[in-house]
Parts: sequence; C-alpha cells; structure tokens
Amino acid sequence: MARAAAGSPPEELPRRLCAAVCEGLGAAGATLSLLTDTPARQLLAASDARALLLEQIQFTVLEGPCISAAADGEPVVVNDLENMLTPWPLFGADMREKLPEVKAVYALPVFFGDYVLGTMDLLGLKRDALPDDALKQAPEVAAAVAAALVPVRAQLLPGREAPGWEPVEDVRAHWFDTHRAVGMVAAHKGLSPEDALALMRARAFRTGRTLADVTADIIGFGPHRSSGPDAPTP
Repeated sequence: MARAAAGSPPEELPRRLCAAVCEGLGAAGATLSLLTDTPARQLLAASDARALLLEQIQFTVLEGPCISAAADGEPVVVNDLENMLTPWPLFGADMREKLPEVKAVYALPVFFGDYVLGTMDLLGLKRDALPDDALKQAPEVAAAVAAALVPVRAQLLPGREAPGWEPVEDVRAHWFDTHRAVGMVAAHKGLSPEDALALMRARAFRTGRTLADVTADIIGFGPHRSSGPDAPTP
C-alpha cells in the first residue's frame, strides 16, 4: 500500500490501491467505493470491466456483499457464489447471469476512525479464491487502504463538483451522474430523491440494464433516450 501511494497523483491513487490489493492478496479484481450503503454512493476505482460490473449490479439491486459490509462494519466472505445460498437473491441471480465467471466475492469495510467510510470489493475466478492467510490479512489491507486515503480525504467527496478520480469517464458515470439524474426525475415527477432513485432502480431491473444505463438515458448521454409514459425521464 505504501509503495502504491508513494508519489501517486491524487487522481490515480484509488486505482493504484486496487491494483496493489489485487497483487498482494491474489484477487482477480478489486473496487473501492465510498458511502457504499447510501444513495450518495461514489465509486473511486474499479480494476477492470468485471469489477466495474460487480459494482453496477450491487448498486442497481441495492444488495450484495459490499452493501452488507458497509452496513455491518464486518468483512463479508462468499467463497462459492455459484453454489452458495446467499442472503441477496437479486444480487445472486444477476451475478450468475451477467458475471458467471466470478466464483467468489469478498467485501471489506474501510474505516476512518470508528466510521465506515466505504468498502473494498475483491473478486475471484475460482471457488475459495483467497487462501486463509490472505483472508486473515484482508482487514489489515483495508486499514492500509484507509491510511493511504487520509492525505487526500478532502477530495474524496467533492459535493457538487464531478470527482477527479481516474478514469474520469467511469468514475463520473458511477455514480456522480446518477445523483444528477435522481434530481431531474425527482423534480419532474414530484418525488423525493429516495423514491426517484427507487423508480430508476426498478426500471433498470425490469429492463435488465444497469442503473448507469438508465442514468445515461435520463441525462441524454445514452444512444436511446427513454420514452413512453413509464420512462423515468424528466
């Protein structure tokens, strides 16, 4: 973690930390997000397309290992996603459909003091992907990630400004633009932000798309803007 953080430009730090965690623990992919179990969730980094889709699925269906880890403040271990009965039926079904090659998922809460600021997800392409010694080290790894983020803590939640994390396009879409879309839907339909987000999630789940796809339609980035009486568009 120290080597990954040393001399890193702030905008590249989360991505470098994900790469370091993958290398150190032997994971096939990693993600890092803030406020994971809240509507204000913000992706900081995803190591690759598979890891990004893992995050998209959890944010769309509002359940999964990282949301449980953030809510409970405890690591979540799913060693056999293919055959285990998990407490997240929508997440499990989506993973088996969209990411069948991912066989294991591990979610680590990232603490700032006593507060769970976010989570780190690790994925494996085989059952029991992380050996016992790696699982024992995982909480210390999450603590090292938190320590590496302390120097840039003022930049972690940019508020009304788009985040500057690299790669900008992915990070902005997940989920800064979602919050913009939520505001547009809420204003157009006279809903609370929570109900507007629920409407967008329902559309994503019903159509088999991600929340990012629905967001892109709403704010005009997608190739096919939503239409029709039930479209969650302003």
